[in-house]
Amino acid sequence: MALPPEKKMSSDNQWSADEDEGQLSRLIRKSRDSPFVPIGIAGFVTVVSCGLYKLKYRRDQKMSIHLIHMRVAAQGFVVGAVTLGVLYSMYKDYIRPRFFSESKK
Repeated sequence: MALPPEKKMSSDNQWSADEDEGQLSRLIRKSRDSPFVPIGIAGFVTVVSCGLYKLKYRRDQKMSIHLIHMRVAAQGFVVGAVTLGVLYSMYKDYIRPRFFSESKK
């Protein structure tokens, strides 16, 4: 039994900028929009790598306790970076235009 040919939608023929954009250029563009996200990712990777390195020297601490501490530290760093990013965004969008646009008049 032969399958029917696939029908293409009219939107498939349209060009989209997202399709031609590479992963690195997309990451750079997103980093400019919200600069604290890459900082959070880097902190997460740092905390996890340090935690895995210290895994050898945990002495008599249980594995589950060590992994919980590592997870809490990594999540704390990410939440802190996202919070700073939100505060910076609020400052940039609301506080700076209100106070600095009046002084120019």
